Amino acid sequence: MKKSLRIILPLAVTLLLVLSFVAGCKKAAPKQLTIGFMPGIADPFYTTMERGIKAKAKELGVNVVVGDYPTQWGPEYQNPNLDALMAKGGIDLLLIAPTSTTAMVAPLKKIYDKGIPVITVDTYLGDGDYSKASDYNFPLAYIGTDNKLGGKQIAEHLAKLVGEKGKVYVVNTNPDTSSVVDRGNGFKEGIAEYPNMKLVGMDYCMDVQQKAMELTTAALQKNPDIVAIFGVNVFSAQGSAQAVKNAGLAGAVKIASWDATSTLIAALKGGDIDMVLAQLPGEIGSLGVDAGFKYLTAKTAPQKKIIPGFQFFTKDNVNAADMQQYIYK
Repeated sequence: MKKSLRIILPLAVTLLLVLSFVAGCKKAAPKQLTIGFMPGIADPFYTTMERGIKAKAKELGVNVVVGDYPTQWGPEYQNPNLDALMAKGGIDLLLIAPTSTTAMVAPLKKIYDKGIPVITVDTYLGDGDYSKASDYNFPLAYIGTDNKLGGKQIAEHLAKLVGEKGKVYVVNTNPDTSSVVDRGNGFKEGIAEYPNMKLVGMDYCMDVQQKAMELTTAALQKNPDIVAIFGVNVFSAQGSAQAVKNAGLAGAVKIASWDATSTLIAALKGGDIDMVLAQLPGEIGSLGVDAGFKYLTAKTAPQKKIIPGFQFFTKDNVNAADMQQYIYK
């Protein structure tokens, strides 16, 4: 009996050690990270960004959960979808395009206080300077276009198209959204450099194309000598282009647009629009996942601002093979 025990006990201890080792290995296996993405609105810019997010996530072995796309722009439309996204649980980091510089601070701070890091993409909170002390400096980074620079360069391009003289008009979207506010301010600065040009108005369509058309129609009636219009995003540009076309002024009134959707590129080819600024939404999404992954796995904090470039489509290059990659999908 004692001899049997001397044989059995070591075997039992060995078995326990093996089982403990196996269990330890299972515990040590890294869990798959999950990144949540909350877009600003249903449009080709954000669907292209989503593709960039998913492509980089697949490369890094990261899971992605996408919130429902809001049908309209604004915190009242985004917040319910954000709540539903976060209620799914298991999200390790949030990528979001906040639809207000102020109203989205509290909802995102609540998420951050639960231990979920936040990166804002395309739009930012406050003035976008997360490096200074403030109530909105908790996001890890802002990743998006230099909208002010883009607006200024559009003003320069439009000025050249119209011989650096005449009245210009801007159809903006929302007065509390960082991206379009910066585009408008950049455009103002750019036009101010041309003494023979005058900005006669900047109105807000609230991301509604029909409203953009109505505003542009009214502006053209008030100032029939407008020579150029800047639509700060896809909805404002499409609405203003339709108004110009309805007025029989297509080609005579030059139109600059922001965002290289297939619809706007077709309008450029057809002569209804004269230039289109293409952001790099896929790259913005990819950079967001990369920054989030490095922070979650190595605690490597990203730069507070990560700014990809942009491209201009014109009638001269719209069919060029190397430009097709910049059209939103």
